[in-house]
Amino acid sequence: MLDAHPAGIWRQGLRALSALANRLPSQCAVCHSWPTRRVCNACRARFAPQLARCATCACTVPDGVAQCGQCLRHPPPLDACLAAVNYAYPWAHLLAQFKFQGDPGWAAALAALMHQMPGAPTALAQADLVLPVPLAPARLRQRGYNQALLLARQLGSTRVQAQLLLRTRDSEAQSHLTRAERLHNLRGAFALDPLQAAQVMGRRVLLVDDVMTTGATLHAAAAPLREAGAKHITAMVLARTS
Repeated sequence: MLDAHPAGIWRQGLRALSALANRLPSQCAVCHSWPTRRVCNACRARFAPQLARCATCACTVPDGVAQCGQCLRHPPPLDACLAAVNYAYPWAHLLAQFKFQGDPGWAAALAALMHQMPGAPTALAQADLVLPVPLAPARLRQRGYNQALLLARQLGSTRVQAQLLLRTRDSEAQSHLTRAERLHNLRGAFALDPLQAAQVMGRRVLLVDDVMTTGATLHAAAAPLREAGAKHITAMVLARTS
C-alpha cells in the first residue's frame, strides 16, 4: 500500500532510489573502473580489510587481544561493538557524499560492507530490535533522511524500528568537541517512546549508526535502553575513527 503522506512518499522515493542505484552498473567511486558497482571488489578488498578490533568499542587492537585497555579500565555501556572499516580514505569521502551531498543511494553499498564484517550476521540474527540512532530534528529536516535508518533497513533485518528510540532535542555540533564535552552535550538527548518502551525489557538490541568517533553518541543512546531493561546492547557502525 502506498503512503499518501508527503513524508511517506519521500521515504518511498529514497528506498526506490537506493534499490535502483544498487542494481545498475556504475563507475567505481574509488578507482573509477567501469562497469562495476559503486565500490568494486578490488577496492573493497584493498580498503576494507578485516582487522582485529576491541569487542566493546571496535577500535583496532593487536591480533589476539579481545578488549583495549580503555574498555578494560572503563567498561562501556555496550556489550559489543562492530565496525566494518576505519574512518579513512576512501570511506570518509564516500560517507560525506552519503550524508551531506544528498546521495541516499550509497546506503545499499555501505550496508553490504557492514553485513560482511565478522560477527554482523550473528548480531543481526540474534537481535530482537534493530534501532537506528536518530538524528537531531533540525538536522533531519535539513538533510531529508536519517542515514542510520537507511543503513539499518538495507541490512536486511525485519526487526527495524524507527520510532522507538527518539532524539529529544537538538544539540551542538560534535565535530569540534572533546569526548567529555560530547558526553555532556548529549546528556538526556535520547529517550524511548513511552508507549513502546516496554518492548525493550529483556531484549537484545542492535544500535545502528554510520560512524563511531568517541562513542559518546552510541553511549548516550544506550542509556535509556539500559534503564528500560535491555538484556544486551550491540552497536554496529560502518566506520570507526582511530
